[in-house]
Amino acid sequence: MHGSRPSDGGAPPQPPPVQGAAPHALRSTDDGADADVLVVGGGLAGLACAIALADEGLRVQVLEADDELGGRARSRTDAAIGDRVDLGPHVLLSEYRNMLRLLDLLGTRANVVWDGRRFLTLIAPPRPATIRIAPLPAPLHLLPSLLAAPQTSVADVLSNRRVLWHAMRLDENARRRLDATTGEAFLAECGVAAGFVDWFWRSAAMTVLNVPLERCSAAALIDVFRYLIGVSGFEVGFAGVGLGDLFALPARRRLEAAGGRVLLRTCVERLSVGPGGVDGVRLVDGAELRARRCVVATPPAALLALLPDAWAARAEFARLAALVPVPYVSTYLWFDERLGERRCWTKTWSPHTLNYDFYDLANLRAGWERRGSLIASNLIDARRAASMSDDEIVAATRRELAEYLPAAARATPRHVRVHRIPLAVHAALPGIESLRVHATTPLRGLWIAGDWAATGVPMSMESAVRSGWLAAEAVLADVGRPRTLASPLPEMHGLVRLAGGRDARPGAT
Repeated sequence: MHGSRPSDGGAPPQPPPVQGAAPHALRSTDDGADADVLVVGGGLAGLACAIALADEGLRVQVLEADDELGGRARSRTDAAIGDRVDLGPHVLLSEYRNMLRLLDLLGTRANVVWDGRRFLTLIAPPRPATIRIAPLPAPLHLLPSLLAAPQTSVADVLSNRRVLWHAMRLDENARRRLDATTGEAFLAECGVAAGFVDWFWRSAAMTVLNVPLERCSAAALIDVFRYLIGVSGFEVGFAGVGLGDLFALPARRRLEAAGGRVLLRTCVERLSVGPGGVDGVRLVDGAELRARRCVVATPPAALLALLPDAWAARAEFARLAALVPVPYVSTYLWFDERLGERRCWTKTWSPHTLNYDFYDLANLRAGWERRGSLIASNLIDARRAASMSDDEIVAATRRELAEYLPAAARATPRHVRVHRIPLAVHAALPGIESLRVHATTPLRGLWIAGDWAATGVPMSMESAVRSGWLAAEAVLADVGRPRTLASPLPEMHGLVRLAGGRDARPGAT
């Protein structure tokens, strides 16, 4: 939270120069500037950006409103039990090149627990179906599991052939066309069997894009599917420690070792903008910090609140107000007994499904082998549960848990915790592609970073880190030290690569 933007009053200020003119020279350490670069927001995007800039010798300060780093991926100690739990659990993928490279820099990649070729276990009658990555060329690596699932038939799977062709041939023109319609409408146009739509596609829209299929951008859906079918060797991973513990404290240590600073409980009220562009920030306590470069790594609503009115009203920024937050509810249930050995599973879509993702952290955390289960679940698009009390959510979660783990029906949790999360990601609604903006803004000295930015990948931890490095690249170019930091997007494999359209998105190479 960064406070509200006060009215400037009077005539709007003259717009300062836009980005892209001759690079500024770095200020000397005695010119009164507090830093070369201020980074507002200490989540994954802000920390990745700050580390990259500090490693290049720039004086960086990270300003975080919370009392700890991590943003929406942070972890905290449960006051009653003492366990480190996440704001909400997440998975990692082996193709998260930027996220994993960040963990390599921080020395914490060994704390990721990989699940091998088992991609996903879908819970639905008459029995669960486990989707595995077969040792076949893309896109055939998923076919054996789909054909073996009891919820589908050969005809159901083959009804996706037009979707497969569109995904293999996806280019920027096709992406723009698909972004104008919903996933549900596109699948109906392609003739996908209704049963397969319900079992697979509705579940995928909710668990991956966090929005119902009837509201989901077809472009966002097919983008995800393209990576799913086009990369044949990926694995799913989980944090073997608290998710935020993979990066938050190690990032602070690395940043401070490079001469950077982290200021917690530091709420920015607004950006300070002078005739030459951004020249610092004003804090809610009235203090001011000076720097001629600022990276705002916050959700778009917070970014808009920091801008002077004259700039917030400009079309380049005003359109960000159309990004819609997706609320989550993550429920944690501590049991005295071990309920099963599976690490993660997903309940498929139905009109009554409340929770989709379930994790047993006792099967993930090192040293927890003799502990009882700690079940974490994600209630996605939590507007559906806005009127439910915590007790009602816990009761419903226990019922859904027992559908897969019968032992949960007789076991009573010794402790529960319900996290209501107002923003998990932003909804991938039709038109989302036009709302995802690039790191460089029209305001001189201001860059943006966040999972919601234009990164070429779905909104995720990978998108957050990639955006942080893209913003750092832009800052370094502005100071005359151009560098490539962001890892390229994953290459398509097999038949998908042979048939694939050209990805013309900026930063996609």
